[in-house]
Amino acid sequence: MPDHQSPPVTVLGLGAMGGALAAATVAAGHATTVWNRTPGRADALVAAGASEAPSVRDAVAASPLVVAVLLDRASVHETLDPVVDALAGRTLVNLVTTTPEESRELAAWATSHGIDYLDGGIMAVPAMIGGPGSEVLYSGSRAAFDAARPVLDTWGESTWFGEDPGLAPLYDLALLAGMYAMFAGFFHGAAMVGTAGVSAADFARRAAPWLVAMTSGLAEYADVIDRRDYAGPGQQSLEFSDLSDIIGASEEAGLATDVVAAVQGLIRRQVDAGHGADGFARTVESIRGGTTPTDSTPTVTTPTVTAGGTR
Repeated sequence: MPDHQSPPVTVLGLGAMGGALAAATVAAGHATTVWNRTPGRADALVAAGASEAPSVRDAVAASPLVVAVLLDRASVHETLDPVVDALAGRTLVNLVTTTPEESRELAAWATSHGIDYLDGGIMAVPAMIGGPGSEVLYSGSRAAFDAARPVLDTWGESTWFGEDPGLAPLYDLALLAGMYAMFAGFFHGAAMVGTAGVSAADFARRAAPWLVAMTSGLAEYADVIDRRDYAGPGQQSLEFSDLSDIIGASEEAGLATDVVAAVQGLIRRQVDAGHGADGFARTVESIRGGTTPTDSTPTVTTPTVTAGGTR
């Protein structure tokens, strides 16, 4: 049964993630109100102790803390614009995946209507919510973050990055970029060995420890990138990093080369500009859109973060 001394919360959207978040708050004893556009998804949550609101307005009115786990920014506006008057004086936590500018727009919209706004990026899959390894990144109103912590901490480690509402989604999408590129590289490797009858499972057993070992070099790469010192000692040169053999072997096997060709393109852009002797990390300049660093080294800022433990 809900502990009515615990802060109540409303969860809008009961897809896989929204359902997992609502289940965690119910399990932690928070009075939890849920709403979903499509009926029928709340039955298990109601059986566990949640209350299902018949309308968005009723759902918003039920709690001082409203959590949006909808499809996209457009769905947030579509759902909440008609009840924005009811949201005034409450806290809105947006856990919809949005770009930094979309999050800033939502924050400005919320502030203009007297709504305290907090943006979040969920670094977990639904099954991880409330357990080890789950983390949610937040940015926006510090007051909202502090007040909502009893609820936020039921989902995982809560980390606040600063008042700029665009910071959490920026980190979220940047981390996902690294994840998806890594997985795509693994998929390409699995396809390569697959042409020789090797199973993806066997390849994974070899790839996992190799990739873990390689991630130990991230800190060194980060130092090089922050200092833009691509000619420093001990770096693998761009010329040595040429991926022609990987591309050639893939083509011989009849495989698409989209993944590795993209990396090769970043390398060749710097080599063609005369930087072949510089380190592999210089490809970040290709991603930034140029071939040479700026005259002055940019200031590297790290946002203030406040973290809390998983419950």
